[in-house]
Amino acid sequence: MSTALQQHLNRHKYPYILLGLLTLVNVQVWRELILDWWQDDNYSHGFLILPISAYLLYRQRKELIFPAPTARAGLFLFVFGFLGLLFGMAAGEYFTTRLSLVLVMTGLAYYHLGQENFRKAWFSFFLLLFMIPIPATVYYAATGPMQTFAAQVTNSLLQIIGAPSVRQGNIILLGGYSLEVAEACSGLRSLVSLLALSAIYGYLWLPGRVIPLIVFFSAIPIAIVTNVFRIFTTAIGAYVISPEIAESFLHELSGTMVFLIALILLIILSTVLKWIAKRLS
Repeated sequence: MSTALQQHLNRHKYPYILLGLLTLVNVQVWRELILDWWQDDNYSHGFLILPISAYLLYRQRKELIFPAPTARAGLFLFVFGFLGLLFGMAAGEYFTTRLSLVLVMTGLAYYHLGQENFRKAWFSFFLLLFMIPIPATVYYAATGPMQTFAAQVTNSLLQIIGAPSVRQGNIILLGGYSLEVAEACSGLRSLVSLLALSAIYGYLWLPGRVIPLIVFFSAIPIAIVTNVFRIFTTAIGAYVISPEIAESFLHELSGTMVFLIALILLIILSTVLKWIAKRLS
């Protein structure tokens, strides 16, 4: 440990002690969050967020300058997060409690690292947002339209190739087979994970600010399109081969393959954007 860093830790030992106490007091919050990661496949990537965030912060250690003047904006963020934490715990509102806990951690770091240091380390704290499950009301409000859209597009594609398909809500009747576009097939699962990965990819390997932002937001249409492709191939497999293969082997394999295809599309997009930016410069 460098002398400057040791001096920084000695100078700000009480805030770090406070952070440790807040973590201990909120053990139940962390426990329930980890249970959500374990039980809900939509957020199993949460297990990776904390170590990746810690690694990225450690990776920036040589760029941080100590001692550093404190940033008052971090104190306001800390107070706002602390009030939200109290409100969330009193109301039993999980999302508010978890989001406020991240804000408290971020506010403490912002205040004591200082503005210049935090500019270099902000992404490590931003990434923590992806470990928080979105509220149930927002989740179900999003899955419904995504299910309907996926069913509509899949049915249209099947009719284009001549397959005898009929859509009834989120169910596609294909010959003697009924394919239900269930909640898990809405595409929201891959969307959340893909957004997290696109953020990490853009931060680590893409130049500037515009290209990472474009790639990050492009994860949304890419996740939707590749999810439609997954449902379409499952329907074709059920119609051409057998429903049993489509619902077991093909369904599981297509989920993995579609996610990999989405990643490849993101990489291709970023490569094209870098080429365009190079030509325009």
